[in-house]
Amino acid sequence: MSTSIVTQFKHVSYLWDEKKAASLQGDEVGLLIYRSNLLGTDLRLTNYGGGNTSCKVISKDPLNGKEVEVMWVKGSGGDLGTLKKSGLAALYVDRLRGLQNIYRGIEFEDEMVALFNHCIYDFNSKAPSIDTPLHGFLPYKHIDHLHPDAAIAIAAAKDGKRITQELFGGSVGWVEWQRPGFDLGLKMRECIEQNPEVRGIMLGSHGLFTWGNTAYESYINTLEVVERCAAFLEENYGKRGKVFGGAKLNSPAKENRAQQAASLAPLLRGFCSSETRMIGHFTDDDRVLEFINSKDLERLAPMGTSCPDHFLRTKIRPLVLDLKPDEDLTDSEKVKEKLRPAFSAYREMYKMYYNTCKHQDSPPIRDANPVVIVYPGIGIFTFAKDKQTARVASEFYINAINVMKGAEAISSYTSLSQQEAFNIEYWLLEEAKLQRMPKPKALSGRIALVTGSAGGIGKAIAKKFADEGACVILSDNDPQRLKEAESEFSRQYGNDVFTSAIMDVTNGDQISTTVRTSSIAFGGVDIIVNNAGLSISKPLEEHTEKDWDLLYDVLVKGQFFVTQACVDIMRKQAMGGDVINIVSKNALVSGPNNAGYGSAKAAQLHLSRLNAAELGKDKIRVNAVNPDAVIADSKIWAGAWAEGRAKAYGVKVEELPAFYAKRTLLNEIILPEDIANACYVIVSGLMNKSTGNVLNVDGGVAAGFVR
Repeated sequence: MSTSIVTQFKHVSYLWDEKKAASLQGDEVGLLIYRSNLLGTDLRLTNYGGGNTSCKVISKDPLNGKEVEVMWVKGSGGDLGTLKKSGLAALYVDRLRGLQNIYRGIEFEDEMVALFNHCIYDFNSKAPSIDTPLHGFLPYKHIDHLHPDAAIAIAAAKDGKRITQELFGGSVGWVEWQRPGFDLGLKMRECIEQNPEVRGIMLGSHGLFTWGNTAYESYINTLEVVERCAAFLEENYGKRGKVFGGAKLNSPAKENRAQQAASLAPLLRGFCSSETRMIGHFTDDDRVLEFINSKDLERLAPMGTSCPDHFLRTKIRPLVLDLKPDEDLTDSEKVKEKLRPAFSAYREMYKMYYNTCKHQDSPPIRDANPVVIVYPGIGIFTFAKDKQTARVASEFYINAINVMKGAEAISSYTSLSQQEAFNIEYWLLEEAKLQRMPKPKALSGRIALVTGSAGGIGKAIAKKFADEGACVILSDNDPQRLKEAESEFSRQYGNDVFTSAIMDVTNGDQISTTVRTSSIAFGGVDIIVNNAGLSISKPLEEHTEKDWDLLYDVLVKGQFFVTQACVDIMRKQAMGGDVINIVSKNALVSGPNNAGYGSAKAAQLHLSRLNAAELGKDKIRVNAVNPDAVIADSKIWAGAWAEGRAKAYGVKVEELPAFYAKRTLLNEIILPEDIANACYVIVSGLMNKSTGNVLNVDGGVAAGFVR
């Protein structure tokens, strides 16, 4: 291997820990996992789910006890940054290489993938990926295949081969673009045989292969090659003119961009969900703004991406909106009419692309809506089946922007041809991978805002919805309790499933901010659960005007204005929606010392009916859940309310759960999870033709029966 070309790292992160590596000495697979995790941690080296790494070790054959060479390589799917041994495939090297004896040529490429299974050494390992032969046919002990933006910028440049040769003085080889597979592995081996001293191979329009005799040698070699690529790009920025031809327009202030994005996101989500309900993501990253505000946007955006990893997640090209950064978006119907032709044109373009490029055995056409939407001056939106996929698509498009920027700085950017792009997107092996994915959960693609969700009933509802695939917005007027809920949700679900906002339902500004948060984070809202509440139990003569106003402000006015704000978003999306109001048995049952709370709950219940009658035309269902005596994890029951109810019924506070259970027909204590299950039933899809109803979850209180 050639000597070092880099002594210090500026563009990549050197993370190798000698002490950690020493603890893994002798465990080559452990060192492979360690190296992979380090590489996957630095997004300048590879992107989420992209790239693969391998090592070859001598092991005993369990069949005969003889020593054999085994290759451990990242299997199909997964991510280098979080890779574990269970994510590796283990294959006999001699069997894998022996497959060339029956290889029938590039026309029969796909049939080789099934044969990889006959080379498996460890039956508990991951299924081998299409890149397996690319590692298997190379003679090196440790190999890294990554998609660094800096390397792909050179690989996607018109003069990429010449630049690679000059930049590395022949120490990095070049293999022209070809779809990954068995034949590409053979071509890479041929490149090595013709140039045995090379330290890596640049794959045209694709990525980079580097290697070493040890895990550390491979790691440092990878860093050095990528560092040199990145430094070369940096040296050339501005030498061939302004980046992306210079700015064509300027962006508004960040707050204004956020306001425009929040206003537009539900409209875009509605268009993008014409076939499947989508979740959105928005970014106005500086790298994004530099590109979308440039003179070259019009030329480069239609070209699409080059690297297959980028293309698979961002589609053939983005949709660029013809909107001004300061466009008036207040009249949503007017904006919809302006956007409609652009979406129609994109769908027609995509259908033409499919029909022009399809093969006899191609899978059926998929969703024709765009994944990436560019709003010049404001940012980019991405839409996908869930938040993580939408966010990753956004990250990949930023990778594509980095590649275009680099390629334009040193030469000119080239993308995959439409046919090559189609062959990747509709590859039968990719289709098989899609078919193996788990079926979506009942609430996948749904966005739920739950008020008062930092604890008790609200948190239980938010958890149930998240368990069933929804994205949720936690909101509460208690900052400390909300912070604790955020930590819990982050640990249990990860940060793509939820966002949060401080919201007092009596505060109009906080309601607006929370709804805007939902639109920017996920693209809109589909389900609103009005759960925020409080209770005051006093005899008639002790009730104050302040008590009365607080009850009606939170329970009635709060429910009304939160619903009003969310319905505005639902109408923009034009996909219907659900409003669930958590009311109470007390809306129907008269009890002592309860005039303010009970009458406010009755108002909530009738407001639910009124809203159901008004919103049916929008396909927005409004239903109520009537709990009773849900004491667990409830702030309401932590204070004077419990004391008031105990006094009213002549029992001790600690006797209340049993007291309430005994007076029910089922003799059951009601838990927050019981209310959450009721809410799930309403939005699960099984009650899509039900609105204006009341679902009692009280253990059976005859006086609370609606009919």
